[in-house]
Amino acid sequence: MSEQSITRQNPGSAPPARSSRFKINWDYLGLAPFFLFAICFLLLPSASIFVRSFTGTDGSFTFDNITAIFQGRDFINAYKTSLSVSVITAVGGGIFGFLLAYAVILGGLPRWARSFMLTFSGVASNFAGVPLAFAFIATMGNAGLVTQMIESIFNVDLRAAGFSIYTIWGLSIVYMYFQFPLMVLIMAPALDGLRKEWKEACENLGGTEIHYWRYIALPILMPTLLGTMILLFGNAFGAYATAYAFSGSFINLVSIVIGAQIQGDVLYNPGLGNALALGMILIMSVTMIGYIAMGRRAARWQR
Repeated sequence: MSEQSITRQNPGSAPPARSSRFKINWDYLGLAPFFLFAICFLLLPSASIFVRSFTGTDGSFTFDNITAIFQGRDFINAYKTSLSVSVITAVGGGIFGFLLAYAVILGGLPRWARSFMLTFSGVASNFAGVPLAFAFIATMGNAGLVTQMIESIFNVDLRAAGFSIYTIWGLSIVYMYFQFPLMVLIMAPALDGLRKEWKEACENLGGTEIHYWRYIALPILMPTLLGTMILLFGNAFGAYATAYAFSGSFINLVSIVIGAQIQGDVLYNPGLGNALALGMILIMSVTMIGYIAMGRRAARWQR
């Protein structure tokens, strides 16, 4: 019997032929805008900053821009001031924002209060820049509404007493306006994710409310809490428009110093400005890595 007749009698014995056509997975097409945006507005600018940080005024390769950062005391102080404001607002916004989120989600407030607070948080977390700076200047500045009311009611001169909002603490208060709502928006889903079964199991084993929060709730929420505080740190560290519109050059922040080096008329050194920006990128990269690590740990409890 020939081979062709065997194949015809037993058609199922032969393995199906594999298709040699290359199939395109169109599911990744939806990610194209994201990758395009990341390349154009994140990777390429970062690469440009890295190259220009080692480029001198004559276009040659140099380390002078990097060494100038460590030789100039003003630059080191600018980093210290930016880090101080970021730490203050991250810790303060994290603690008080968490308490506010707890009051809204688990505090037994009416449903309308929760809807109002979450809506307000969504709006306030994006209210920054020149409008926010002008609002605080008009309210708590030297000629602000609240300042004038306090001076007229109590008959005191706040400026003579040394009060000024144009300080590190004053800028931290301004940053708190959008740090608090951002903390509430991120912690609200995490608090909603706490299962009632966990609290009931703690009560059945004789645990109290303190035991529940100490041994169950807080350990579960801690990665989200720390990750959000890291996010608040990076959010404050990279802010520029709000700080510049609020204080100009009175507060020595690294973002303001970079603007003066790149666009200033007197302090004009683009290479040094890019070197300062490279330092900010390194700090922000560490911040992003920490936030991603905490986010992965928090996601384990949500699975």
